[in-house]
Amino acid sequence: MSNLSPELFQWLLQALELEASIFHVGQYCGSWKASTAGFGRAAFHLVVHGRCWLHQPGVAPVLLTRGDAVFLVRDTPHAISPEPELRAGEPVRYGTMAPLPAANGAEPAGVGLVCGFFAFKLGISELIVRSLPDLLLVRADDPELGALRTVFELILAETERDDGSSAAMIERLTGVLFLYLIRDRMIRDESAVGLFAAARRPEFVGLLRSLIDAPQRNWKLSEMARESGMSRASFFKHFTQTAGCSPGQFLLALRMQAAGRLLEQGRNVDQVAEGVGYQSTAAFARAFKKYTGQQPGAYRRNLTAAANASPA
Repeated sequence: MSNLSPELFQWLLQALELEASIFHVGQYCGSWKASTAGFGRAAFHLVVHGRCWLHQPGVAPVLLTRGDAVFLVRDTPHAISPEPELRAGEPVRYGTMAPLPAANGAEPAGVGLVCGFFAFKLGISELIVRSLPDLLLVRADDPELGALRTVFELILAETERDDGSSAAMIERLTGVLFLYLIRDRMIRDESAVGLFAAARRPEFVGLLRSLIDAPQRNWKLSEMARESGMSRASFFKHFTQTAGCSPGQFLLALRMQAAGRLLEQGRNVDQVAEGVGYQSTAAFARAFKKYTGQQPGAYRRNLTAAANASPA
């Protein structure tokens, strides 16, 4: 982990809150093309069996085999097909897969896929994801990713169940798979830009801890700079270049994450505004609406409606 603060590393992993949802599980045979592009959401594809090709505009096709996984952190043009060349006019299939065959020891025909979407929760998650490339590829034979293979085998076992519980388990396990990938990337890639990179800089460690512990404080740029032992201009420049966001953006994300959690707990808007450091409810509501696109009350109602719509 080099000089990365273990405490901050753990906090950042916990702050990366996400939910996975299954789009479809099954297999394609013959000529086909699949894609999750155009939905405006992060997505993933896991290869359960067979061989297929990942296509991206301007990039050579990439062969995918059993155990490989593709994570599209942003909505990125792409397609998956059984051939290295895309067939002209081949329509994208949405939800028309055949069921995965029962395991019988023989390699099934066609290509088995688990495809779905990610939703990243409000606040710090968005800043962490911002520093990641559009696409992350996991290879089943990567010797450094043994834990990922274990998680994939659990996902594979779930695809073979038929008791109605597999979708929820696959969603949870896929989220774990993504977190394993992010942890490995941040440990191995010391040159990466983002909040994990800021947590490697000794001059920022104390400040990050202070901001995380008390985001409701009326922080001034001069105070942040002083805690980092820099001038205001030097601090702003180096923090922004390292973290991939300005100090103010990091503080705002902390406050919005805290606000989202308080709203989830059923706190009223006045209590939330005070709890995250705003002098007035109106100022908090404006900031929250600008950040999320929703008024705090509407955000809380949508959370309640989503919870009530979920199966028990």
